[in-house]
Amino acid sequence: MSDLELNTPWTAVSVLVVDDEPGMRAILKKALSKKFAQVDTAGSIEEAEEIRKRCHFDLLIVDINLPGRSGIEWHEAFDPNTRRSDVIFMTGYADLDMAIQALRAGASDFILKPFNLEQMMQSVSRCIERRLVERQNFALQRDVERSYPVDIIGDATSTQKMKKLITQLAPSIAAVLVEGESGTGKELVARALHQLSKRTGPFVPLNCGAIAPDLLESELFGHVSGAFTGAKKGRDGLFRVANNGTLFLDEIGEMPLSMQSSLLRALEQKAIRPVGAEREVNVDVRIVAATNRNLKKEVEEGRFRQDLYYRLNVLTIELPALRERIEDIPALAHHFTQQLSKDLGMKPINWAHEDILAMQAYQWPGNIRELRNMMERCILLGKSPSEYWQELNGDVPAISSPEKTPTVLNSDEKRPCQCHDGEQEQYCYPVDWTLKDVEKAHIMQVVDSNEGNKSAAARQLGVARKTLERKYKEWAEESASCE
Repeated sequence: MSDLELNTPWTAVSVLVVDDEPGMRAILKKALSKKFAQVDTAGSIEEAEEIRKRCHFDLLIVDINLPGRSGIEWHEAFDPNTRRSDVIFMTGYADLDMAIQALRAGASDFILKPFNLEQMMQSVSRCIERRLVERQNFALQRDVERSYPVDIIGDATSTQKMKKLITQLAPSIAAVLVEGESGTGKELVARALHQLSKRTGPFVPLNCGAIAPDLLESELFGHVSGAFTGAKKGRDGLFRVANNGTLFLDEIGEMPLSMQSSLLRALEQKAIRPVGAEREVNVDVRIVAATNRNLKKEVEEGRFRQDLYYRLNVLTIELPALRERIEDIPALAHHFTQQLSKDLGMKPINWAHEDILAMQAYQWPGNIRELRNMMERCILLGKSPSEYWQELNGDVPAISSPEKTPTVLNSDEKRPCQCHDGEQEQYCYPVDWTLKDVEKAHIMQVVDSNEGNKSAAARQLGVARKTLERKYKEWAEESASCE
């Protein structure tokens, strides 16, 4: 069993042994049960078919010479219209013709009796590895032709704290609840948790709000053939697909109450029961759930189970809104510009300083998703953000209109002046200032707000540090010439 023991335990794989010799059934069940949580046995094809109707099996180990129907005559196991299983045939009276007939029927392997246990386990290992590859390919098909970088962009204080927290929580197997407004990057955080966890299985995402309530149970837990009308084939649920990996349940607050109890049981028991099956299947899955709702309030109002909330809320990551991390906007804008320009086959645009200021002045109700969408529109239309907002007469004023431009600085100190608009007091630059004066005052305030850190100020302003050094040098030369 050395080859098998080198692998991660395949707890989500089920095996059925069919042999008329009780001793052989007992030996194989004992050996296979060390690796698989579900190992059943049968003494005939008829008995095996009754068991298979109740539960799907990933692997069938079948003796060819059985009383009644032979193993090769078990046509139901090879029906292309049903969920196929891998089949290993074994026999003590085989000839070349029988071996060819078995392989043509669809057998994965053919073993002659008597055999040693090591030989059988090597055959089982090959079959199960193929089955696991199929499951991982299914998971990858859900993300086909899509790219998901897990690098979290930004150096704002809140962003740095979030990155540190992700690094701390990733190695744990405990459930993680990711909270934040829509568009803040919850799936990106979930993928980062999975990648840093070093789990060997796939990352499988599911939007709970995008699946019809009556189909959600089958989507998560799978079903056996004939479990409900239209279920002609059995199907592995996403829990089994994500075995040894991470299952990301987005918009968990949208999950119906009836389904929440089933999910809670699966999390507590670490086992699932496919729809229509009589037995549970053990799974090893790390759950990362996400929501833009206040789940605590949902619990108080009876729309979310309290016990499930506490089960999911073992570890929590709260994502800040984009308006709370405007220092990251220059870096995000650059990242999206480079990425989208490449995807669209267009030349990258270098945003002006006033464009960055305009983006930092906006509140971004759609958060990072809205920023990315706006960058894509601007690239396609060949317009800067400030021009785009001006033409749409949006809520964000053009940065080139000083009398209406709000300051975007974080510090309330060293404001250049105060002006009044009706009864509300606003902070702004005097209308008689030149653009050069405004630029100097703004740069100096940003540097002050970063406690003199010019590198951080340069990132916030969306310029290179060399640009700030050049500006300070010019101002020093002008001051010296005036003296």
